[in-house]
Formats: sequence, C-alpha cells, structure tokens
Amino acid sequence: MRPWKVILQASNRRIALVALAVVVLDQLTKQLVSRLLSVGQERVIIDGFFRFVYWSNTGAAWSIFRGRNALLAIVAVVALVVLFFSRHHFDAHTLLGQVAFGLIFGGIVGNLVDRVTAKHVIDFIYFYIHQRGGKEIGFPAFNVADSAICTGVGLIFLVTWRSGRGAKQLAPGAKAAEPAAPK
Repeated sequence: MRPWKVILQASNRRIALVALAVVVLDQLTKQLVSRLLSVGQERVIIDGFFRFVYWSNTGAAWSIFRGRNALLAIVAVVALVVLFFSRHHFDAHTLLGQVAFGLIFGGIVGNLVDRVTAKHVIDFIYFYIHQRGGKEIGFPAFNVADSAICTGVGLIFLVTWRSGRGAKQLAPGAKAAEPAAPK
C-alpha cells in the first residue's frame, strides 16, 4: 500500500491534512497581500463589485470585539479544543464531516497564527456595490481562513441534516411504518 493512502486512512489524518492545506493557502495569500499592498491600501479588481484590500482586524467577524486580539486568540484555542473533543457528535466519521472539520480547524488556526504573530488578522477579500448617489455598501472584508470556517460550518449543518433525515429514531417498542400499497 502506498504511504499516502496509509496517511489518508485515519479520519483524524484526513481532518489534519485538510486543515494543513487551509493554513498553508491562508498564510500564503496573506503573505502575498502584505507584499503587494500596504495596510489600508486597496486595489480594484472589478469596479463597483470586488477589490483586494489590506485591512488589519483586531476583532472578530464584522470587527466585533475590536481591540480584543489576545482574548480572541484564547477563544480560538478553546474553540479548537472543544471542537476536537466534540467532533464525534457531528458525523466526523464521514468523509464530508472530516472535510468540514478540516476546514474549520484550518481556518481557526490560520487566523490564530495572525493573531499571535501580527497581533491582528489580515483581511483582503472585499465585495461591494455602489448605490445611486455614490454611496458604497460592502460585505465585511474576509480571508481564506474565514471562508474555510464558514464553508466548514455549512458542511456540518448539511451533514447533520442529512444524517438526521435518514435516521429518524423510533420510540422503544414501536414498529416501522409499512410502505403504502400502490393504488
């Protein structure tokens, strides 16, 4: 058996492999942004819709808890530990569940690396539109780690919903309903 197949056999190794890929991609993109742009600088990609930015975020999503970088780093570590030990409650034994947890763990670690090394998270993907009159409405800037976390959480919801639909439990002593006879 090939060595890479052995690595991918264990569910924890799959989660770790996806997480590692997310952390590497996240950190590479953030390094690229920090080399091409200065903090606060922006580069329009699609006018009126998308630009790359270099914004430092000392808060969480939508900059809530701004300036609480150390506290958010501690919360991230606690979240990693809790998620790791509770992952079996969320179908982490399935491939889709393992990918989901890998995305979440990788995203948390990617942003945690920023919080520890740079004392802020680097956000650089910014979608926006112009309203009549020139006012701009934008979605908060985000990064690869944020995308991985959101995608992973969405997959967890999907996996949990699918497993709940397929495995409705019967009350003790109850019989499964017989399929209706065709008319």
